[in-house]
Amino acid sequence: MAVAASVSRERPVGMFVYRFGRREYNLSARTHIMGVLNITPDSFSDGGRFLDVQQALDRALEMIDEGADFIDVGGESTRPRGIAYAEGAAPVSVREELDRVLPLIERLTSQSEIPISIDTYKSEVAAAALRAGAVVVNDISGFTFDPAMAATTAAHGASAVLMHIKGTPQTMQADPQYDDLFGEVEAHLSSGLEQGRMHGIRQMIVDPGIGFGKAVEHNLRLLKGLSRFAGLGCPILIGPSRKSFLGAILSLPVDERLEGTLAACVAGILNGANVLRVHDVKAARRAAAIADAIKGVTV
Repeated sequence: MAVAASVSRERPVGMFVYRFGRREYNLSARTHIMGVLNITPDSFSDGGRFLDVQQALDRALEMIDEGADFIDVGGESTRPRGIAYAEGAAPVSVREELDRVLPLIERLTSQSEIPISIDTYKSEVAAAALRAGAVVVNDISGFTFDPAMAATTAAHGASAVLMHIKGTPQTMQADPQYDDLFGEVEAHLSSGLEQGRMHGIRQMIVDPGIGFGKAVEHNLRLLKGLSRFAGLGCPILIGPSRKSFLGAILSLPVDERLEGTLAACVAGILNGANVLRVHDVKAARRAAAIADAIKGVTV
């Protein structure tokens, strides 16, 4: 089964028409926006803001009004240990993660048809979230942390976002080194895609993992060379939103990195990104519209 098996043979190579629940998106026609909703006390950017279910729901609906094509719901922070983030975030139990995400997913699916992505690397959390109405599994480990994740995703007919990470959230920013940055990231993603194909997952998206086991230079190289992952045959997602490499370049705290985020997003779009995972949906949607227009003209 091909990686993008949901795309018919009549469609051109690189044409990614995917169905997510009741929505069908042509991910190759324009840049799509995934809004970040962290229901956590300790996420690096918005930790603690949306622990109340009504506040989380209000924020999700606000992002939809701003133009989000997906809402990505996460119940466990992956804030790393390191200079920028101190001790980092502590892992949470499956029960605690479910208690955080399920009430929001259940309420949101009753009020909107926007596809919901569950940001987790635990198959038990993914299964419960998919039963509650999520349609995408966003696995930061690319099917490497939980051996049951690929089968769980397939069993529910869900789509998957497979990300590259070097190490774990607790260790990934401890002096990350690569002998072959693009080769190692591509090999990791290829392995995850192969698992997905073996289990029958029909729609997969790849994410090179900006900020997940990457130094500043690694992130910049990945954004500049993003087109090198086109050969994987899947849409490409990037998540540079408010990340520490932007703060390192700009010498700015997390709440002042909007312009840096948008610049990174535009660079990613011009180099092949199909989906942006961001906190600031309205601004990213506007920036993406301009980048798409530039990308679409001939010279």
